[in-house]
Amino acid sequence: MNTKKIFYEVRVFLVMLIVISSLRSALADWNDVPTGSMKPTIQEGDRVVVNKLAYDLKVPFTTIEIAKWGNPKRGDIVVLFSPADGVRLVKRVVALPGDKLAMVNNQLFVNDVPVPISKPRGPITDDEQGVTFIADEMLAGRDHEVMFTPQIAALRSFGPLEVPPGKYFVMGDNRDNSNDSRYIGFIDRDRIVGRAMAVAFSIDHAHHWMPRFDRFFTKLN
Repeated sequence: MNTKKIFYEVRVFLVMLIVISSLRSALADWNDVPTGSMKPTIQEGDRVVVNKLAYDLKVPFTTIEIAKWGNPKRGDIVVLFSPADGVRLVKRVVALPGDKLAMVNNQLFVNDVPVPISKPRGPITDDEQGVTFIADEMLAGRDHEVMFTPQIAALRSFGPLEVPPGKYFVMGDNRDNSNDSRYIGFIDRDRIVGRAMAVAFSIDHAHHWMPRFDRFFTKLN
């Protein structure tokens, strides 16, 4: 094989790589979840599918918006860039621009209306956190589980506060062990990358990196 042909094939490969990467950046992606901040909904080691066309179309590899056809809704699980350090996070939207939000002893209030939540079940032993409790929360008509860990020092009450225009308030389902808007502040709309739709596959880091087959292709609520 001559040098000219090698250079040609390398160029073709690089062009293909750029095209594929651009499509992944603009249309769909997956996000590895290294922490338990969204437990029990999302576990450490889950790889979640992110729909980057859920709300808008952005210039590949940037947060510059080309077109927009929607906005995140309460209850959506979104991938975003943290305003604190730029790290990609997976959180749940709990309040929209203009919403009045408060939390009293882990009970959320949106626009002065309490978000329905069941009596916590437990105690349940978590490999990472120890003794935890699980409850069912109904946010904007969507039911999902949340986790509480009493022995962890956390901000369990705040507000009331009003979400500014163009910003969102996000929280982890692991309410006592999540670095979310309680600590990093409101999230600008352009920092939201897309909506997390499902768990593609999952690896159990705590048990010899074994696959969790029961979590493969699981829809996220």
